[in-house]
Amino acid sequence: MSTTPHRHEAPPANKGLLALAGVLLAIPIVALLLVGTYAKDEPRVFGFPFFIWYQFVWVVLCSALTYTAYRIVLKARPHVPMSREGDSFDDDITREDGLR
Repeated sequence: MSTTPHRHEAPPANKGLLALAGVLLAIPIVALLLVGTYAKDEPRVFGFPFFIWYQFVWVVLCSALTYTAYRIVLKARPHVPMSREGDSFDDDITREDGLR
């Protein structure tokens, strides 16, 4: 009798989608590292210098890009269902796409 735990093989991840998620996460990093492109006073929006409102716009953009990357990773890495107790993989459940 084997004492090794049951290991369930998850379907392979879509590497192209994972690379896309990585690129989406890298965009704000690269954009904000290029300080020379936004370290200026003009144009002003509602009295705020460009430097301030540009960074604030990136707060919103970064949130949107992070959420998009998260959704892409969920799509790229298929879910393997577990039992209700969460202690083993449920091999009897057929996934939505028809694969087991």
